[in-house]
Amino acid sequence: MNIPAELKYTKDHEWIRVEGDVATVGVTDYAQGELGDVVFIEIETEGEELAKEEVFGTIEAVKTVSDLFMPVAGEVTEVNGQLEDTPDAVNKDPYGEGWLIKIKMSDASQLNELLDAKAYEELINA
Repeated sequence: MNIPAELKYTKDHEWIRVEGDVATVGVTDYAQGELGDVVFIEIETEGEELAKEEVFGTIEAVKTVSDLFMPVAGEVTEVNGQLEDTPDAVNKDPYGEGWLIKIKMSDASQLNELLDAKAYEELINA
């Protein structure tokens, strides 16, 4: 199980990588494994200001459809367009090519409420 130490995590199995005031968000290796083969991703919130834990899209796998939740409040500034044609990038490279959105954070202090790699590992092994 790949849980990069430099990322923050949510209880909803999303990761966030922060560079300045921009955060990149995706689903964790654990989440993509639980979902199975990802076949479709729908994110229509580009340009919208969303609150922490608000739904920003859905991810559809062979087995299920799951909501995607904002790890922190902010504006969705970019959606990973390549996922339209290759949604399975989430399965193959969840922390790289399989990223979902970029957010311009409105309250970086919310990062303090997220899990570090050790706490996330404890969550999924509980």
